Amino acid sequence: MSPNQGPQLPLPEPRTPVEDEAWFTYRAAGEEIVWSDGLAVLLGRPATDSGLSRQILSKHVHTEDHSKALGAITQAWTGREPVRTTVRLVRSDGGWFDVDCRLEPITDPDGTVHGLRGTLRDVSARERARREVARLSRRGETVQASVIERDPSTGLMTRARFADELDRAQRRGGGALLIVRVEPDHTDGVRFDGNTELLQRAARVLEGIVRPDDMLGHAGPNEIAVLLPGASWVMARRQADLFVEALRTQPFVLPDAWLRARAWAGLVRFRPGGEAGSHDLLIDADHAWRQAREANRPVTLVADPIAVRDRQGTYRDRVAAALGTDRFTLYAQPILELQTNRVLRHELLLRVLDEAGGHQSPTHVLDAAERLDAIYDIDLWVVERALELAAERSDLSLQINLSGRSVGDPRLTAEVEALIERYAVNPEQLTFEITETALIGNLSEARHFADRIRDLGCQLALDDFGSGYASFRYLRLFPIDLVKIDGEYVVDLVRNPEDQVLVRALVQVCQAYGIHTVAEFVQDEATLRMLRELGVDFVQGYLIGRPAPVEELRPQTRLRRSNRA
Repeated sequence: MSPNQGPQLPLPEPRTPVEDEAWFTYRAAGEEIVWSDGLAVLLGRPATDSGLSRQILSKHVHTEDHSKALGAITQAWTGREPVRTTVRLVRSDGGWFDVDCRLEPITDPDGTVHGLRGTLRDVSARERARREVARLSRRGETVQASVIERDPSTGLMTRARFADELDRAQRRGGGALLIVRVEPDHTDGVRFDGNTELLQRAARVLEGIVRPDDMLGHAGPNEIAVLLPGASWVMARRQADLFVEALRTQPFVLPDAWLRARAWAGLVRFRPGGEAGSHDLLIDADHAWRQAREANRPVTLVADPIAVRDRQGTYRDRVAAALGTDRFTLYAQPILELQTNRVLRHELLLRVLDEAGGHQSPTHVLDAAERLDAIYDIDLWVVERALELAAERSDLSLQINLSGRSVGDPRLTAEVEALIERYAVNPEQLTFEITETALIGNLSEARHFADRIRDLGCQLALDDFGSGYASFRYLRLFPIDLVKIDGEYVVDLVRNPEDQVLVRALVQVCQAYGIHTVAEFVQDEATLRMLRELGVDFVQGYLIGRPAPVEELRPQTRLRRSNRA
């Protein structure tokens, strides 16, 4: 190990290697190299291998450790003293493992070095544990403390985050939502275009008069949203009048102007259990302030939000009927770990049974269910079936797909905890997978779910990474353990240099964040080899295995197949 590689490990006294150990000798004269049967077994080469050379041995050193190995060899040769280092060696099947390597110079009587003897010991378990500790440490450093997001121009909550809080307020009880529109008053002939600065000052005015539990958000250009949780309708109407009056009478001293503002507001009442969602309420309030401006009155009141369309309830009934008649089923697709070349995980995939009993993609069902907020019951059905399987096969690690809306549903966390306890499942068997492009209903609740399942020992995966606008943002918002690189960048990887650059960059980002990577849609050996070179951790696709009914993973089914064989 070179001086730049840290302190030297204590070295035992030199000894003659035993035949069944992993060792090699190299002598410069004739480029002679000999290695033991033990080393051949570790490398996956025939014990009777002939034609060995220094080049063949070096090919078994992981490419990222070449310089480290060369530095240790140089130090042992020139320093005439034993050196110890840890490197990764690549087996013939492409997998790799870690070894502690002791390099000893072979010298002539006059002290001239004419060769090296290397003794190796497999330390994969130790190094794997060390890397996992380092990964978890990086993961803790790269996840944001919370999901609270502020609009940089006003310091207020963003509209999306405000919608989350509005959802939470609806679940907890009644209240009201107010959107205030603020514009410069140009009636005195003064022209002013700094609307952002005006909105900043207007926000500070409202912050000074709201109740402690009220919340402010940036609803849109020149719009401030005010959440009045728990306020009675009478109280909310008084608050709305107060806010508008305060903004209309407040003189605003700005860097380049002194002016007054014009303000209008739309006030919408919501009740516990109301059908309208946060985005529906925001639209109603936005429409109301526009009515106020058109009618030249301070506030427009909306005592009852517009009802959700009847088809939402109808669709929920259809989902319940499908669940009740077992028209949903699960398939499993294997996931291969590249380091060990073993299938260590399975992804569970939902399938829909048609009237003839055939299996169909659930895409159209799930899309409609998510749009109409009827997805939760489907996801819960999948989770329970997954835990049933995990309870039967304690050696299985399962990845369970969840809708973004379900992850943001406060009921899910309690349900998952209860099911883990009911089925006595080891949480380490479970990875919950959310789609990067899915709309998360509530970021605060989703973060709570993610933190809680990781506290239990489960992991969190992000699917279709790179396919949507929020990819890197989600890496900071959620404690992701596993990222699945979207198959769009994998299916033509060997022939597409741009995809190679992108996948390499995604892998490097994930490694920096302490996140494992999975490549989807792997269909040929050439793609598999390239993914190894790029440092991907896991792969799945038709080359590894096609989705198959989960029944084939159940113990009794496996036993029947074994008996038939």
